[in-house]
Amino acid sequence: MKPVLVLGILCITIALIFCSGCTSSSPAPAAPATPAPTSLPLTSTVATPVPTATPYPGALALNQPATFGMGPRTGMATVYKVEVRSNYNYTTSSWGSAHEQSQAGAPFGIQNGYSTQEPAAGNTFLFVYVRLTDTGTMDLTAPSPKQFIVNYDGKDYPYSPVAGSDVTVNSIYVPQYDYAIGTGGVAGSLLPGDSNAVAGYLIYEVPATIDLTKAVLVIALDQDNQAAWALA
Repeated sequence: MKPVLVLGILCITIALIFCSGCTSSSPAPAAPATPAPTSLPLTSTVATPVPTATPYPGALALNQPATFGMGPRTGMATVYKVEVRSNYNYTTSSWGSAHEQSQAGAPFGIQNGYSTQEPAAGNTFLFVYVRLTDTGTMDLTAPSPKQFIVNYDGKDYPYSPVAGSDVTVNSIYVPQYDYAIGTGGVAGSLLPGDSNAVAGYLIYEVPATIDLTKAVLVIALDQDNQAAWALA
């Protein structure tokens, strides 16, 4: 073989080897790995309890007085006792004796000479005792018993009047409030002085499940003054 041909082939071979090395690509660098997100502990949201709104947050305690009126006509009211009774026994001359009531077929139970008053099913009787005093120098108009309301669990309960001024409830030694002020169901009057103060009870028919810690007696003492007493 001619030397020129051999030299040509050798040059071509070297060129191919050189080009092959130039065109070969190096492997691309690997992309940095994205770190996995760190798991955060789940925090449970605890709802803050909202206290039940008290309709009369400034309610007075039993035996704590509330004043009302102005000028020479001023007064003081107090709720001094609360009692729950599942029923109550009473006597009244306007109905005659217990025996006479029984013979007449009156719808009252008879027990030891007394008539027995029962509440409606699921209810009980709440007796609230109040005292009012004229602290001024002139006669004072006493609030009507209709202005005395028991509020319990968002509901108002009016008083339940007894049959008349001659009703005597067993073991209670004061009259119903409206008769203590000289009338039945309407406002009466008070004379000045502590010796002329009146004390009486009012009866309310309320749920037998009543919680007295959530009950108040509210009195509209006059057009400008209202007071409430916690009953427990």
